[in-house]
Amino acid sequence: MGTTTSEEQAVVGAVNAKLYIGGDWRDAAKGGTLAVDDPSTAQTLVEVPDATPEDADAALGAAADAQAAWAASTPRERGEILHRAWRLINERVDDLALLMTLEMGKTLAESRAEIVYASDFLHWFAGEATRIEGGYKVAEKGGSRVLVMRQPVGPCIFITPWNFPMAMGTRKIAPAVAAGCTMVIKPAKQTPLSMLALAQILEEAGLPGGVLNVITAQSSGAIMQPLIADPRARKLSFTGSTEVGRTLIEQSARQILRVSMELGGNAPFLVFEDADLDAAVDGAMVAKMRNVGEACTAANRFHVHESVAGEFAQRLAERMGAMKLGRGTEDGVQVGPLIDGDQRAKVEELVGDAVDKGASVLTGGERLEGRGYFFAPTVLGDIPDEAGLLREEVFGPVAPVKGFANEEEAVAAANATEYGLVSYVYTRDLQRAFRVCEALEAGMVGLNQGMVSNAGAPFGGVKHSGVGREGGSEGIDEYLETKYVAMAL
Repeated sequence: MGTTTSEEQAVVGAVNAKLYIGGDWRDAAKGGTLAVDDPSTAQTLVEVPDATPEDADAALGAAADAQAAWAASTPRERGEILHRAWRLINERVDDLALLMTLEMGKTLAESRAEIVYASDFLHWFAGEATRIEGGYKVAEKGGSRVLVMRQPVGPCIFITPWNFPMAMGTRKIAPAVAAGCTMVIKPAKQTPLSMLALAQILEEAGLPGGVLNVITAQSSGAIMQPLIADPRARKLSFTGSTEVGRTLIEQSARQILRVSMELGGNAPFLVFEDADLDAAVDGAMVAKMRNVGEACTAANRFHVHESVAGEFAQRLAERMGAMKLGRGTEDGVQVGPLIDGDQRAKVEELVGDAVDKGASVLTGGERLEGRGYFFAPTVLGDIPDEAGLLREEVFGPVAPVKGFANEEEAVAAANATEYGLVSYVYTRDLQRAFRVCEALEAGMVGLNQGMVSNAGAPFGGVKHSGVGREGGSEGIDEYLETKYVAMAL
C-alpha cells in the first residue's frame, strides 16, 4: 500500500521523540525504546522511549513541584497560552494531519478534521479560564456570609487512546490548563507522536515546564499504577475500554482520586418509518464510517423500522461498498486500515459469529490480504438476536441492520445494553423525537444528525460508558474543587 516518502520522513523527524518531563526532553531512564508503526504498511516509522516507573515518578514529581506556582497564575495568562497553542495548531494543520495519518491510519481528510476539532478544545477553554466563578451570599439565618471558592484539583493523571490521538489529549489538557492543574499524560503506545507534537506546541506557546509532562511506554499498567497510588496525584482521567476503566476506578479508590472516565459504547442508530431516508443514510455514513468505525461514538447497531429496513440496508450497502480502501495518504482513499492485527481479528470474529448464526452479508464481510490491517466496509442484514455484535462494541467498519415493529420495541432494543454513551435517532415527528430522546439511556443523543462531538458541549455517558463530562462549560468543573468559607461579620 506504499512506502514512507521523504516528506513523511521529514514530518516524523520534526517530532521530538523523547519523554517530556519538567520542561526537559529526555530518554528513558534505562534507554529502552518502543516502535511506532504505520498500520497501513506495518513498517516502523520511528522509535520512542519506553518509560520506566522511575521516569513516571519523575514526571509526577515535576507536576507536583509545578502545581503551586501554576495554580497561582492568572486566568488571563492561562487562557492566552491556550489561545496561542490553538493558533499554532491551525497554522500547522497539514503537517500534523500527515503525522496522525502515518501513526494511526485514518485518511488525511479525517486527520485534518481531527486536528481542527482538537484545537477547538484549546480555543473553548481559553475562554473558560476567565469564567471560573465562585459565590457570595448572606447566610440563611444572617450574622455571617457564605463565600464559595473554586480552586484547582491539583496534579492530574491522563491516559489517552489511539483512535483520536490529539483530540483526546486536548479534551483533557485544555480544561486542566484553564483550571490551573498540572498533569502527567500517557498516550497510547500505538500513537504517541501526535501527543509529543502537541507538547512541543504547548511549550512553544509558553506553557511552563512541569505543567504538562508526557511519558511514552509499552506497558500502561506498570507505569501508571504507581502514579495512581501516589498521594501527590489528585485526579485520574481515562478514555478507553470499560474493562480497563473499571480496573482504574478500583485502583483510584485507595487515594480517593477524582475520576473522569469516558469508556466503551454500543451506540444504537434508530430510523423510524417517517424519517427522511436520504438524511438517515447520510447520517449513518458519518456515524458508522468516521474514523473507520474506530470511535466510541460510532453507530454499532442499526435498528430500522421494518417497513424501510430493507431499503435502508441496501442503500447503506451501496454507499459503503463503493468506498475506496488504501493508505490514508493516497488520493481518493476514503477508508484506511484498522489500528493493528488484534483489532482486525476482533472485527473478523464478530462478523463471522453473526454470519454463522444466520446474518446475510450485503457487502464486504472480509479482510483484505496483503500489507496493513484492512477490513472491507461491511453491511449485514437478517441479524439474529443472539449475534455478539448486538452486544459488543465492534470498533470497525461493520453495520448490522435489524428491523423493529414499533416505537416501544425500538427504545427497548436501544437500551438493551450495559453501555450508554450515545444514541442516534432519525424521525420527522417532533413529539416522537422528544419521547424517544427522553427515554434513551444515553449521555448524548444525535437527533437527525450522525455526529455529536462538539468542544462546546458536555461529552460523556451513563451506565458502563463512564463518569463525568468533557467539553462544554461542564468540562472545567471536573478540574475544580469547591471550597466554602463561613465568614463572620
